[in-house]
Amino acid sequence: MNNVKTTAELPEGIITDKALRELAKQIGLKISAEEMGNWFNSEVTLDSIKHFVDGIGDTNPLWVDEEYAKKTKYKGIVAPPNWLYSVCPTWWLFTPYGDPLRGVHAFHSGNDWIFLKPARLYDKITPEIIQAGFSVRSSQFAGKIVLQYAITYYRNQKGEVIAYAYMWTTRAERRSARERGKYMRYVLPHPWSEEELKRIEEEILAEEKEIRGAKPRFWEDVQIGDEMKLTKGPFGLTDIIAYCMGANPVGLKAFRSALKVYRRHPRWAVRDPTTFALEPIYAVHYNKAVANAAGLPYPYDVGAQRHCFLIQMITDWMGDDGWLKRCYAEYRRFFYFSDVLWFKGRVVDKFIDEDGEPCVGIETHAVNQRGEDTMPGYSIVVLPSKEYDYWPVEVRVEGKRIGLPEEVRIKVKPMNS
Repeated sequence: MNNVKTTAELPEGIITDKALRELAKQIGLKISAEEMGNWFNSEVTLDSIKHFVDGIGDTNPLWVDEEYAKKTKYKGIVAPPNWLYSVCPTWWLFTPYGDPLRGVHAFHSGNDWIFLKPARLYDKITPEIIQAGFSVRSSQFAGKIVLQYAITYYRNQKGEVIAYAYMWTTRAERRSARERGKYMRYVLPHPWSEEELKRIEEEILAEEKEIRGAKPRFWEDVQIGDEMKLTKGPFGLTDIIAYCMGANPVGLKAFRSALKVYRRHPRWAVRDPTTFALEPIYAVHYNKAVANAAGLPYPYDVGAQRHCFLIQMITDWMGDDGWLKRCYAEYRRFFYFSDVLWFKGRVVDKFIDEDGEPCVGIETHAVNQRGEDTMPGYSIVVLPSKEYDYWPVEVRVEGKRIGLPEEVRIKVKPMNS
C-alpha cells in the first residue's frame, strides 16, 4: 500500500480575475430553497426545536415545555430565534450557475440578523437567498481573500417575512493559508488542569439559574452597564455532532447518498488518510487532517453555531417577555476543539427606537482562554415597559400596532450612552 496518502489533500482553487468576473455576474441572483438542495427544517415542530436546542445546549423551558409555554404571551411553543439557522445556511455559495471560486475555502465570517415575527409551532418556513456582491481584500491569514455578501429571507406560510439576515463569507486560498501558518503557533489541545475543568463545569451549571424566564425584565429597571454572560466549552467532538443533528447546516449525507453528491461535485469531498472514507470539506469542523489541509491546526466550530450561543445568552437574559430585534456579530477567530468561550454582554445604550419601542443596546464579545475576542458584536433587545404597559411579544403575537403611542414617546426620556 505504498500509494496510500498520509495527509488529506483538499482541492486547490485560485482567486483569478476570470473567477471574479464570473462571480460579478451572479450579483442579484435569487436562490430558492429548492435550488439550494439542502433545506433542512421546513416546518416548526416540537421535535425539530428539541433537537436544535439540545444541539446547542439551551435548556430554556420556553422552547420545549408545552405547559410552561401556554402560560406565556406566546400562548404555546415557539422556536428560539436562532432555530432559523436550522432551516438553511444564511449563505449559499453554489448557485444554479456554479461556484466560480471552486476549491477556494469558505469561512462563514458574520451575520446581522433582524427578527420581525416569531416562528410558531407548525409554521412552514421558506428561505430565499440573494447574492449581494463581493469585495477583494488582503489578510495575514491567506494573503488575497474575497468577501462574499448575501441576504437571506425567511417567510412563513402566509408569505410574511419573519426574519432576514445579512451575511458575509471569507474565501481564502488553502495553499496560501497553509504556507502562512498564522494559527499553527497555538498549543492545541489546550492543557487544562482538572481543577480548571471542574471550575468551568460548575460555572456552566450555575448559569442555568440566570435564565430570566417568566419574570419580566422591565425596560425601566435596566441600567447602562448591566451585564450578562454564558460559558461554552471545552469544545469537543460531541458538541459539533449534536449541532449537526439539530441544524444540519450543509445537508450532510452518508454512504450512497453522499457518494452520488461527490460524483456530481468532486471538489466537495476529500479522502481521509486514516479511514480512507470520503469526507465533505465541511469535515474541517470535526476532522483534524481535513482542518490541517485547510491551513488550520485543529478542528473548529461553525460560525453559525457560535452565533447561536450568543443568541442563547441574550434570550436567557431578556426573559420570555423580551424580543430580540437585531443581533450582529463578526466571526473573527476560530473556536477550536478544547477551547472555552466566555460570552459576555453589556448594556451600552437605552433608547426608544424608530418604531417607538423601548430598547436596550448590548455590546457583546466571545473571549477564549487566550484572551482573544473571537466574536465582537452588538444586539438590540426590546423589553416590556411596566410604566406604559407595553409588551413586545404580545404586539407581535396578536398583530397589534408595534410601538408606544406618539403622545407617550415624546414623554419618554431614554438614557443615552
